[in-house]
Amino acid sequence: MRITIVGAGFSGSALASELARQAGPGVELCLVGVADSYGRGVAYGEARPEHLLNVRASDLGATPDQPGGFADWLNLTDRARGSYLPRLLYGEYLHAQLQTAVAGSTAGFSQIRHEAIAVERASAGFRVHLADGSDFVSDRVVLAVGALPPQPLPGVGPRLAIHPSYLGWPWQDGAIDAIAPDARLLIVGTGLTMADVVVTLQRRGHRGPIVALSRHGLLPRAHGEYPPEAIALPPAVLHALETHAPRELLRALRTLSPVVADWRSLIDALRPHLQSFWHGMPTPQRASFLRHLRSYWEVARHRIAPQLAQELQALQDSGQLRIRAGRLLRARRGDDAVEALIRERGGTTLRNEHYDLLIRATGLDTDVERSTHPLIAHLRESGLVAADPLGLGLKTSDRFEILDAKGGAVRGLFAIGPLLRAQLWEITAVPELRKAARDLATQLLANSSSAHAAPRERAAIA
Repeated sequence: MRITIVGAGFSGSALASELARQAGPGVELCLVGVADSYGRGVAYGEARPEHLLNVRASDLGATPDQPGGFADWLNLTDRARGSYLPRLLYGEYLHAQLQTAVAGSTAGFSQIRHEAIAVERASAGFRVHLADGSDFVSDRVVLAVGALPPQPLPGVGPRLAIHPSYLGWPWQDGAIDAIAPDARLLIVGTGLTMADVVVTLQRRGHRGPIVALSRHGLLPRAHGEYPPEAIALPPAVLHALETHAPRELLRALRTLSPVVADWRSLIDALRPHLQSFWHGMPTPQRASFLRHLRSYWEVARHRIAPQLAQELQALQDSGQLRIRAGRLLRARRGDDAVEALIRERGGTTLRNEHYDLLIRATGLDTDVERSTHPLIAHLRESGLVAADPLGLGLKTSDRFEILDAKGGAVRGLFAIGPLLRAQLWEITAVPELRKAARDLATQLLANSSSAHAAPRERAAIA
């Protein structure tokens, strides 16, 4: 039996490592990913040295039974285990874990460093097409493509969209390095991506004013100096979680939060319950959460390293960085600047402002319906996958099997990672992803000895 994983970032590499450890002879594993970030992923393999992990090193092991595996791999001291290390270093750890698992596996393993651009049904499973023109057949395929490419900002005019003064993705082709030190910058987004952009600009000696704009104008909250003490959730909170009652949960949390020593303890205590809570929520309630509470939840849930928070605060105190709440209604290229029409949150007056550069930094995108990702677009147009109506990835079964456009499970086609947000919501961080990787690996290998084997075709190995 051949199992192919498309995507060699954290989710794909963690799943491949789990399969390599669990699978025996007669199973052929294939991990497909682009060469530049193979085994590391874009988040870790293409980060800059100044970009830090948002989690302490002690909690970033790649397997559920060894949460301290990353710190152990580095042989960190007790004090250093609580630090926030460069993301590039974590990418090297992931790559090393994958290669170790492959070397010790009794299963066959192919590492393909080409982009997968299409997956089609075949008589014996699926045919995977690669960007170099080659293809091969696989019994089972797992989509582990991570977050989707960012989409254009609404309101950006056609002339600006192709002009160097608009950066639709700040890390493309070293574009951020070409920004003049005195340039006036408008960054749309105030989350984790914005924080990375600003710290990179600071390292480069940027002197010009920076405005960061988002609908609520919220910055990610910071981790504390030390891990918060674990707390037990009271019966009222547990009842609301078990009955999938968001209003009741919100009331219980508002009552509880003033008496909790550290609000981070409360957020951390909720995490083990959130996947089942989300799974039981009807679509209208999910939509209401996304409209009204999502921004507040994410800045508390996805926290940043204390030293990064201090840098951002210092830039705000100096006046160089301004965080604003509002909407970008229109942006166009004027004669000598970007003209941005902005409405402040809660206001009716429109402000026409001028900047030298507009940067999109709106973060995670899982909107399958509008995505231009080649593979995802092909699967969507062929009807082999169906988009979640709220833009949270793919429709899937409880077993991570992908549902097609008619609502039926596509036997042998699975997903893992952020594209499962519609099913689980909390599936973008290491603790949830490493557990999902182990669970899916076990499921994929179940009854593998009796699975119908696809004809073996030679794959292009880079």
